[in-house]
Amino acid sequence: MADQSRAKIFNASILVLISILGLQLFWLQIVNKDQFQELSKDNTLRDVRTLPARGAIYDRNGTLLVDNEPAYIVTLTPRYFDESKTALLSQLLGIDDTVVTARLKKAAEWNSYRPSPSFRNADFNVFSRIRENAYLLPGVGHEISQRRRYVSEARAAHALGYMREITQDELDVYRKGENERRYRQGDLTGKTGIERQYEPQLRGTPGSAFRIINVYGIDVKSYQDGSQDRAPTGGLDIHLALDENVQALAESLFVNKRGAAVALDVATGGVIAMVSMPDFDSAVFSTVIDRDIWSRFAEDEDTPLYNRATMNRMPPGSTWKPFMALLALSEGYIEPDGPASTVFCPGYHPVGKGLIFRCLGEHGALDVREALMHSCNTFFFEMARRMDVNTFRRYANQFGFGRRVPTDIAEQTPGLIPDSAYFNRIDPRWNIGYSMSLGVGQGDMGVTPLQLARYTAAIANGGTLHTPHLVAFIRNPETGEQIRPEGLSESKNIPIDERYFAIVREGMRRAMEEGTGYSAQIPGIPSGGKTGTAQAPGNRIDHSVFVMFAPFDDPQIAIAVQCENAGPGTACAAPIASLMAEQYLKGYLPASAELQVRLGYALSAVSQDLTKPDEE
Repeated sequence: MADQSRAKIFNASILVLISILGLQLFWLQIVNKDQFQELSKDNTLRDVRTLPARGAIYDRNGTLLVDNEPAYIVTLTPRYFDESKTALLSQLLGIDDTVVTARLKKAAEWNSYRPSPSFRNADFNVFSRIRENAYLLPGVGHEISQRRRYVSEARAAHALGYMREITQDELDVYRKGENERRYRQGDLTGKTGIERQYEPQLRGTPGSAFRIINVYGIDVKSYQDGSQDRAPTGGLDIHLALDENVQALAESLFVNKRGAAVALDVATGGVIAMVSMPDFDSAVFSTVIDRDIWSRFAEDEDTPLYNRATMNRMPPGSTWKPFMALLALSEGYIEPDGPASTVFCPGYHPVGKGLIFRCLGEHGALDVREALMHSCNTFFFEMARRMDVNTFRRYANQFGFGRRVPTDIAEQTPGLIPDSAYFNRIDPRWNIGYSMSLGVGQGDMGVTPLQLARYTAAIANGGTLHTPHLVAFIRNPETGEQIRPEGLSESKNIPIDERYFAIVREGMRRAMEEGTGYSAQIPGIPSGGKTGTAQAPGNRIDHSVFVMFAPFDDPQIAIAVQCENAGPGTACAAPIASLMAEQYLKGYLPASAELQVRLGYALSAVSQDLTKPDEE
């Protein structure tokens, strides 16, 4: 009887277990069939991103500046990676074990179940060895991506910008909402210049390729012959206002110099050239750069990563005198013609208490045009003496000084334009000597080359202040549709009588034909310009500054050049600007003895850190 009882209990237990298993199977296969089918699919399918081609960048004439070339990437999926294979992977990659461990940790912090692009720009031979040993390396995959290829003679480094690996902060932002699939840990994004400003347009949208994987995380084949795949959408092409030939010429003329040059289309504000020297090779950032190389860039005393064209704040020197002439005429401090139109220059201007401000010569009685031609300090000291410093700031703001320029160039500074509140703050005992210095572009003020070029273009076109912009239009390469860049503010008219602009232009023409800009004339093309010498702090050699527009009767290009610690405006800045304008207007530099002289002036000037010789 005992044996029969035990048998019944055993049979009942078996029946209960079978019933439980049956119910569980019913639950799994019938009740929750759809849910567990999806989980099963997730364990056998991998949704592999297919990256889009990044948009190309062209100059104003359709010349290709930047496109893409293949880049080979080794990926890590931490969930499937066998850490005992670390040594093998590091051997194949030719790197230290600790690097593999660090990249694996970084990938796991992002997502353990998704491939992370951990080793970019692998050599093709290394990439091939990784693929050959794929069966030994679970969790190690590959992608064929792209990197930037720079094909132009002009580097235009600060205009184009560069790309680097996405930061965690950027990734946290992009992983929210519709951008989640567009970026992953290890991706490259634009960090400066056009690459940054137009990142959404250049980037494109990744696609999907569904792949069947085995239990070791190894790619086996495509799912349903690729019928469920989604093709990527390529990025849009960017067409710049930049002229490759003018840009390349300007860069070559800045060898051994520190400084910047900006050339603008007078009619539109398009940036024809933007040079900041020293610069860098954007292609360096297309690959993974080690910490030592990055430190050399960041710690270089000549700051090659610093965009001098939009951030170099320094006094404008005598290039400011056309502005002062416009202010004085508009406010009635001086008449354009007649008995009240001149100021007498004895070679100096008295400030008070025995102090004088010297002029460059004894010019006698001059009107506005003659004062610009001779660059007479006395005349413009007097205009500044007659003005209110708050009026000075108001007019400067109307020309865009003291404010960030509304443009598609992100890296910039507003400069410094003082008013009475500023002087009260820095020295409550300030006197008229402070404001008189402003009349000749010296003292407590600072402007950038971009701002100077914009102001010169406004003088050239009679008072229209255009928004400077690098991008002329954006083009969809598949449809040919052209898209206007967004976010650029509309042009505005400066509220100064056009006849005053005409007077100032005439003075700038005379400066080129009979005055300080004589040596910078373009053969056969009349122009307007103004040289400047900006005082450098610490008794160092002065900065060379120059602005010009050409042709005089139909202005097409306006240029501003700053050469740091290179002496007067005629020594460096003027010849560079003149050659840039000629290249743009003629399309070439005609060989001549005169050209060799001008090139000699431009190339011989070198930025120095030497202090000025002691003056007697």
